[in-house]
Amino acid sequence: MQTTTLLAVSSYEPSRATSVVTRHASTTARVLLGIVFFGFGLDGFLHFVPQPDPSSMPHGAVAFASALMGTGYMFQLIKGTEVLVGALLLANRFVPLALALLAPVLVNIVLFHAFLSPSGIGIAVVVLVLDLFLAWTHRRAFRPMLAARAA
Repeated sequence: MQTTTLLAVSSYEPSRATSVVTRHASTTARVLLGIVFFGFGLDGFLHFVPQPDPSSMPHGAVAFASALMGTGYMFQLIKGTEVLVGALLLANRFVPLALALLAPVLVNIVLFHAFLSPSGIGIAVVVLVLDLFLAWTHRRAFRPMLAARAA
């Protein structure tokens, strides 16, 4: 008895619109994330975005923000990191490094809005999704960092 193997050739080709979207999705996410962090980072120094009245904010959120500012360096460090990361993302330079620097800041933003000020959770989740998408597209750069043992 003779066995034959039939290899099926896939005739699926992504549509032109799909390939355009996938080709530009990473760039769009990078630029959006860069604009958000560059803009809000600069706002920490230049104060061009109107701030809400502290009396209308939850007590825990005001206490946390006051504690960051009260240290004399932590708020400036966070905002400086946001400006640097935003500039790197917009310039398309050292994107994996920028994403690694952004990770602890972004975790803090999401947790701040989840536990202390839930009204802003929407933008925090959008920014988190953009960051995770970019991290996924640059996953090869993170492989050595995530190795159990250093080579």
